[in-house]
Amino acid sequence: MKRQTLALILLPLALTAAAVACAHNALCSCFENDNGTITCEGGFSDGGKAVGVPLHVFDAAGKVLLEGVMSKDSNFTFPKPKVPFRVEFNAGEGHIVKIDGRDIEK
Repeated sequence: MKRQTLALILLPLALTAAAVACAHNALCSCFENDNGTITCEGGFSDGGKAVGVPLHVFDAAGKVLLEGVMSKDSNFTFPKPKVPFRVEFNAGEGHIVKIDGRDIEK
Protein backbone atom coordinates (compact mmCIF):
# COMPACT_ATOMS: atom_id res chain seq x y z
CA MET A 1 0.00 0.00 0.00
CA LYS A 2 2.82 2.42 0.81
CA ARG A 3 4.47 1.87 -2.58
CA GLN A 4 1.24 2.72 -4.39
CA THR A 5 0.81 5.89 -2.36
CA LEU A 6 4.40 6.91 -3.01
CA ALA A 7 3.97 6.24 -6.73
CA LEU A 8 0.79 8.35 -6.81
CA ILE A 9 2.68 11.22 -5.19
CA LEU A 10 5.83 10.96 -7.32
CA LEU A 11 4.16 10.52 -10.72
CA PRO A 12 2.63 14.04 -10.89
CA LEU A 13 5.91 15.54 -9.68
CA ALA A 14 7.86 13.69 -12.39
CA LEU A 15 5.40 14.80 -15.08
CA THR A 16 5.62 18.42 -13.91
CA ALA A 17 9.43 18.28 -14.01
CA ALA A 18 9.32 16.90 -17.56
CA ALA A 19 6.99 19.71 -18.68
CA VAL A 20 9.29 22.35 -17.20
CA ALA A 21 12.29 20.79 -18.92
CA CYS A 22 10.51 21.12 -22.28
CA ALA A 23 9.62 24.78 -21.70
CA HIS A 24 11.07 27.52 -23.89
CA ASN A 25 11.54 31.25 -23.56
CA ALA A 26 10.48 33.98 -25.94
CA LEU A 27 13.31 36.00 -27.49
CA CYS A 28 13.06 39.33 -29.28
CA SER A 29 15.60 41.92 -30.31
CA CYS A 30 15.17 45.14 -32.26
CA PHE A 31 17.56 47.38 -34.17
CA GLU A 32 17.32 50.67 -36.00
CA ASN A 33 17.85 50.68 -39.76
CA ASP A 34 19.49 53.48 -41.74
CA ASN A 35 16.18 54.35 -43.42
CA GLY A 36 14.32 55.46 -40.26
CA THR A 37 12.69 52.10 -39.55
CA ILE A 38 13.00 49.61 -36.72
CA THR A 39 13.25 45.86 -37.31
CA CYS A 40 12.41 43.40 -34.56
CA GLU A 41 13.33 39.73 -34.79
CA GLY A 42 11.65 37.14 -32.59
CA GLY A 43 11.80 33.47 -31.80
CA PHE A 44 12.09 30.97 -28.99
CA SER A 45 15.01 29.57 -27.04
CA ASP A 46 14.31 26.10 -28.42
CA GLY A 47 14.94 27.40 -31.96
CA GLY A 48 11.27 27.79 -32.84
CA LYS A 49 10.15 30.58 -35.15
CA ALA A 50 7.75 33.34 -34.12
CA VAL A 51 5.63 33.42 -37.28
CA GLY A 52 2.36 35.24 -36.58
CA VAL A 53 3.31 36.36 -33.06
CA PRO A 54 1.82 39.81 -32.35
CA LEU A 55 4.09 42.80 -31.88
CA HIS A 56 2.76 46.09 -30.51
CA VAL A 57 4.41 49.49 -30.24
CA PHE A 58 3.19 51.71 -27.39
CA ASP A 59 3.81 55.36 -26.54
CA ALA A 60 4.85 56.46 -23.04
CA ALA A 61 1.20 56.64 -21.92
CA GLY A 62 0.52 53.07 -23.04
CA LYS A 63 -1.45 53.98 -26.17
CA VAL A 64 -0.94 51.58 -29.09
CA LEU A 65 0.93 53.40 -31.85
CA LEU A 66 0.98 50.44 -34.21
CA GLU A 67 0.62 46.71 -34.24
CA GLY A 68 1.55 43.85 -36.50
CA VAL A 69 2.65 40.23 -36.55
CA MET A 70 5.95 38.52 -37.14
CA SER A 71 6.50 37.50 -40.77
CA LYS A 72 7.43 34.05 -42.08
CA ASP A 73 11.01 35.11 -41.35
CA SER A 74 10.08 35.91 -37.72
CA ASN A 75 10.62 39.65 -38.07
CA PHE A 76 8.59 42.85 -38.25
CA THR A 77 9.73 46.25 -39.55
CA PHE A 78 7.96 49.54 -38.78
CA PRO A 79 8.62 53.29 -39.03
CA LYS A 80 10.49 54.61 -35.98
CA PRO A 81 8.01 56.59 -33.86
CA LYS A 82 8.79 60.25 -33.29
CA VAL A 83 7.78 59.96 -29.61
CA PRO A 84 9.21 57.82 -26.78
CA PHE A 85 8.02 54.24 -27.27
CA ARG A 86 8.32 50.63 -26.22
CA VAL A 87 7.94 47.42 -28.20
CA GLU A 88 6.06 44.42 -26.84
CA PHE A 89 6.49 40.96 -28.36
CA ASN A 90 3.63 38.86 -26.99
CA ALA A 91 3.84 35.12 -27.62
CA GLY A 92 1.28 34.27 -24.95
CA GLU A 93 1.19 34.03 -21.19
CA GLY A 94 4.67 33.99 -19.74
CA HIS A 95 6.18 34.76 -23.13
CA ILE A 96 6.18 38.55 -23.29
CA VAL A 97 9.28 40.56 -24.14
CA LYS A 98 9.22 44.34 -23.62
CA ILE A 99 11.88 46.57 -25.17
CA ASP A 100 12.25 50.26 -24.36
CA GLY A 101 12.78 52.30 -27.51
CA ARG A 102 15.79 54.01 -25.87
CA ASP A 103 17.55 50.62 -25.80
CA ILE A 104 17.25 50.09 -29.56
CA GLU A 105 20.50 50.84 -31.40
CA LYS A 106 21.70 50.86 -35.00
